[in-house]
Amino acid sequence: MPSASTKASTPVGAAPSSPELLSPGRPGYRRMSFALFAAGVATFALLYSTQALLPAVSADFGVSASAASWTVSAATGALALFVLPMSALSERFGRRPVMTASLAIAVVVALLVPFAPNLEWLVALRAVQGAALAGLPASAMAYLAEEVRPKALVAAIGLFVAGNSIGGMSGRIVTGWVAQLWGWRAALAAVGLMAVACALIFRALLPKARNFTPGSLNPRALAKTVRGHLADPLLLRLYAIGALFMTVFGAVYTVIGYRLVEEPFSLPQGVVGSIFLVYLVGTASSAAAGQLVARMGRRGALYLAVSTTAGGLLLSLADSLAAVLLGLVLITAGFFAGHTVASSSVSRTAKTGRAQASALYQSVYYLGSSVGGTLGAVAFHGGGWAGTVLLGLLAVLGVVSITLYGTRVAQVEHRLRLAAAIRH
Repeated sequence: MPSASTKASTPVGAAPSSPELLSPGRPGYRRMSFALFAAGVATFALLYSTQALLPAVSADFGVSASAASWTVSAATGALALFVLPMSALSERFGRRPVMTASLAIAVVVALLVPFAPNLEWLVALRAVQGAALAGLPASAMAYLAEEVRPKALVAAIGLFVAGNSIGGMSGRIVTGWVAQLWGWRAALAAVGLMAVACALIFRALLPKARNFTPGSLNPRALAKTVRGHLADPLLLRLYAIGALFMTVFGAVYTVIGYRLVEEPFSLPQGVVGSIFLVYLVGTASSAAAGQLVARMGRRGALYLAVSTTAGGLLLSLADSLAAVLLGLVLITAGFFAGHTVASSSVSRTAKTGRAQASALYQSVYYLGSSVGGTLGAVAFHGGGWAGTVLLGLLAVLGVVSITLYGTRVAQVEHRLRLAAAIRH
């Protein structure tokens, strides 16, 4: 594929009819799916390993919710900063080696995190872990864009995102129950061991890349590629949509633990961790996003995703555990569907430098998580759960506005093409 280099290279993904491209039923597709699913599980389990433990971390170190939230925001923020440089390394050294090295480093750091002596060390280690994990998301998207048939791309990315949701769910459930029995440090150690198993599965199953063309590390060419992506109006809209969706998700899941351990719910830590079983809904919605796009189109799928997310936010305002749980189900389903549609659209829209296009998406996506987690905690401190919901609704309104604008632009472009065709 075109890379951040000055030399010419083979176009990304080759032709759809190439026998080297993977698709359901072809050799290697299932191994690839399981491998990237395992990588997705490890990524979200590690990245958000402290999120369900924030009340316990606050109590142990004697800090506020906004201070403890930095154990999440530092990881996601570091990932956002390093994902673009890591994507450049993947252009030079290959997707598979970069993903393997990133996961290995993140796992080693995960085994050190439980021994952090204070909040400052915990935040610093989490930042290193986030930087290490940056090699996975963009490289995985680029790997899929190069190795999978275009018609199967949304479904393949959906499986990777489904792995994210399983990782987020299982990590939080494990940490919740282990923390209740043995404390939050033991909970982080358990997640680290789970990530070790996922890393071994990933390395054993992922097929070697067959359509990757390495390039040289050329900062000028990389900067030119990035500028080209940032000048593409459609890519910019997709980046903004991903960031806003993640702002909602980061705010809600950073704060929800604090709400559920307080009145009127007063749930124990293990039960709070089990609340994240709703991530299973995200697994289903992300895996089904391909069919959703086929039936409704990309913008129709986004409208459905934002409507579902907004409905969940409003429902979660009720002081009823059943209503809060149903609200979380809707928020999770809407978020994962919207994220899958936006991220797969980036891979299809970028004709050159797909690793950088995916990296930019991942960068603003995780920046949205970092900002959402921090602002969500601040909003909760100032206005309770209603403040966090208001922040989420503003982000959803931003997605709606961008999607409506995109619809309008597409309609105008369609009319212009018709008029040009009639004239000629």
